[in-house]
Amino acid sequence: MKIYKKAFSISTITKDQFREITDEVRQILKESGIQEGLVTVYSTHTTGGICINENQDPDVLKDLTLGLNKAFPDDPRFLHMEGNAQAHLKAINITNSATLILDKGHMEMGIWQGIFFCEFDGPRERKILVQVMGE
Repeated sequence: MKIYKKAFSISTITKDQFREITDEVRQILKESGIQEGLVTVYSTHTTGGICINENQDPDVLKDLTLGLNKAFPDDPRFLHMEGNAQAHLKAINITNSATLILDKGHMEMGIWQGIFFCEFDGPRERKILVQVMGE
């Protein structure tokens, strides 16, 4: 079994943002040369996450932001001194990684799916790790 690891950085521009990173992950997969196996995409941050969701209709991402803000409203009773408890709550519910199946050098994804870094405390510089394992 081969293992290929690579990190890359992105800049986010707003407090709440879904930034598609599918192309960056595909490039790393291509560099790896691995044809069959798994690829894991991981965020090293506690106020951001990784998700797979629709990448065709931008209104879906707007709806996700609206829904997350409704589910996790900012609350003046939060005690975290940085003032970003809401971002931590969103991130823990989205989670910080996604694993995809590789088949013939391509990620198994639905036609409307993309991989997103989910920013909940931007704008910031963010680091994303990708590990490809297989043959």
